[in-house]
Amino acid sequence: MTTAIEVSGLRKSYRGSPAVDGLDLTVDEGEVFALLGPNGAGKTSTVEILEGHRTRDAGQVSVLGVDPQQAMGAAGRRWRASLGIVSQDATDAGELTVAETVRHFARYYPDPRDPGDVIELVGLGEHRGKLVRRLSGGLRRRLDVAVGIVGRPRLLFLDEPTTGFDPQARREFWELIRALAKDGTTILLTTHYLEEAEALADRVAVISAGRVVALGTPRTFAGRDTAPSTVRWSEHGVPHQRDTDDPTGTVLELHARFGGPIPDLTVTRPSLEETYLRLIGDLR
Repeated sequence: MTTAIEVSGLRKSYRGSPAVDGLDLTVDEGEVFALLGPNGAGKTSTVEILEGHRTRDAGQVSVLGVDPQQAMGAAGRRWRASLGIVSQDATDAGELTVAETVRHFARYYPDPRDPGDVIELVGLGEHRGKLVRRLSGGLRRRLDVAVGIVGRPRLLFLDEPTTGFDPQARREFWELIRALAKDGTTILLTTHYLEEAEALADRVAVISAGRVVALGTPRTFAGRDTAPSTVRWSEHGVPHQRDTDDPTGTVLELHARFGGPIPDLTVTRPSLEETYLRLIGDLR
């Protein structure tokens, strides 16, 4: 499998304080990769270096086979055209309509998607003639995504993409991301919504103090797949629970005791959010 992003020993300091402190990272082509971490962990600095918007102090970086710090001239323009960036800042085109904004940004790329198709894809079809300044926060975020994907990027950076979305809009957006990934787009996602990372990412990494401290699939992350399960049930109207490495054995034991269905039975493993919060808490 070809790598889209390779980072080794990445370092970046501000006024002598390290923001990124020897970070190593690899993202495969076609992968949806989520970067997690508390505020101040170094996520933003890392992503801005990968995008070519910030210089590094040390380390090796390759993004689609190019060192972002050396992306100059015509070759650099071609490289930048292969990236899509959806930052936390809303598109500043308040006096243009949605359609005018997407058409405007499409002109920057050698082989853009059809702007009308993109507008439909992000769910802005009925708003195409509306001024950007009249859009709600969630609709503006969709417009940011439209601008980010109109150039057919090989690699898409999504920084907190669903901030301001209601639950239904968030799930509709997830379907869009899945469609882009299925089409072969590599996606680097930063998010504070742990259920979003679990729903979308092939792998997740946690950054703390400028380093990757945990890496894995959502299912196996930080030993989540081998963590004890919690079995909950009710008995004589009183709730009970047991943490166990053998949930099947516990359920069979309860079934034999009850002689049939077990009231209010649930069996759960720690969620990604619970695992993440425990990890971050242990690092403090």
